[in-house]
Amino acid sequence: MAKNKKEDKKLTGEQAIKKIQTLKKDLFNIRFKKINGQVENPAQYNEIKKNIARLYTTINTKVSK
Repeated sequence: MAKNKKEDKKLTGEQAIKKIQTLKKDLFNIRFKKINGQVENPAQYNEIKKNIARLYTTINTKVSK
């Protein structure tokens, strides 16, 4: 997981936005699975939310520089 955090910091703004969109789609799908009781890994929901927040932080720090 630590490797993933370092990779996220190296992304350009456009790449980060695309990754956020992908993660939001995953989050949407996990919510439906959660309602239907089909989630294999419940912790994945919170992990995706943290990754989205991390990417927004990366974008904001690059914009402010």
